[in-house]
Amino acid sequence: MAPQQGPAGPRRRLGAELRRLRLKRDMTLDEVAALMTCSTSKISRLETGKGIPKMPDVNELIRIYGVASDAEREMLRRLVGEGRTTGWWEPYVEGVDPERFVMDAPARYPSLEAEATSVSSFDLAFLHGLLQTREYARAVLAALLPHHGRRPIEKLVELRMERQRALERSRPLDFHVVLDESVLVREAGGRAVMRGQLEVLLERAAAPNVDLRVLPFSAGLDRAHLGEFVLLGFDDPALSDVVYVEGPSGETYLDAPADVELYEHVFGDVAERALDPAASRERIAQHLHSLERTS
Repeated sequence: MAPQQGPAGPRRRLGAELRRLRLKRDMTLDEVAALMTCSTSKISRLETGKGIPKMPDVNELIRIYGVASDAEREMLRRLVGEGRTTGWWEPYVEGVDPERFVMDAPARYPSLEAEATSVSSFDLAFLHGLLQTREYARAVLAALLPHHGRRPIEKLVELRMERQRALERSRPLDFHVVLDESVLVREAGGRAVMRGQLEVLLERAAAPNVDLRVLPFSAGLDRAHLGEFVLLGFDDPALSDVVYVEGPSGETYLDAPADVELYEHVFGDVAERALDPAASRERIAQHLHSLERTS
């Protein structure tokens, strides 16, 4: 199954190329903005892949940076075109209140996840969207987005299900996840929903591209408990890895090398303290049997 594509990758590649060209000319963001008669933040957003590129702007940057190679100019212009395409996820969020929360709002996360080759997630309150059943996803989204109506929630559930195709594509996503054990006992949607979710979780945990570990209660506190996060890894050397953190006030993307390295260490530490994959599946099965006995 082919991976979904979106504009995030081309925008980030274009931004990396523009930053390389600027540094090669030994120019600051302020200097380029002055020549472009625009704000510094506009140049910064182009370089970080957050802005939607426009051909006149990139043509002017090509002139400012003195790009002489026809092949290089063509490459930059091609990335502009690719970066202006409609994201595959946009039909799922059309008409949805653009509240920046739980990964599925009209934002960068779905596109970045589809472009990534690896995802590492620490789940503290609820399961990562790539592991959720439809019923569990509906319960989680309804609880976290109480002001959204039924129709927007259903569209976001469909988007979450579509994202899961990344685990089954021809080159499947390499998925590493550490679950705090509390995620297995915190009910979402009732016991029947949790039973179905834990059954699917056991199936997903057995996939060769999924490394799932449970951090048991007995492990005590870890610095990862400061908040859940997701690390997105990319094979393209022009693209930096990204840390995604979300909360009630919005979402944050960190791509500075120091930030990525810090979260890599945090994830590595909590993964070491967690149960190994086989013992983790046993722990999930125990919680599933407990639900079956008490229902």
